[in-house]
Amino acid sequence: MKKIINTHQAPAPIGPYNQAVLAGNTLYTSGQIAINPLTGDLETSSIEVETKQVMENLKAVLAEAGMTFENVVKTSIFLKNMNDFGKVNSIYGSFFNEESAPARETVEVGNLPKFVNVEISMIAVK
Repeated sequence: MKKIINTHQAPAPIGPYNQAVLAGNTLYTSGQIAINPLTGDLETSSIEVETKQVMENLKAVLAEAGMTFENVVKTSIFLKNMNDFGKVNSIYGSFFNEESAPARETVEVGNLPKFVNVEISMIAVK
């Protein structure tokens, strides 16, 4: 059985998908980009600002499912430019306890929705 997770504290989906799906005790988030849910604007003034907004959006989705970053077991980071890896990694890392950080892959891609620079998705377990 699956439960759809959506919150107004994160941007509404821009296609035929939901912010997350809870299947049993496992939460699968859709990729989040740096849309500010209060304004609908992209927050792309810098890769740091962009990454922070992505993580705040994911934080809101996790919270709606009754979880935190401590519940995250796997993340996927998609970057438009791998040269941004260090800056993204620094902001991303500030949301996790290093000892319990999740598994992760980071890949460079040709393009992302709305031509953003970073998109992140997560899998979390209660």
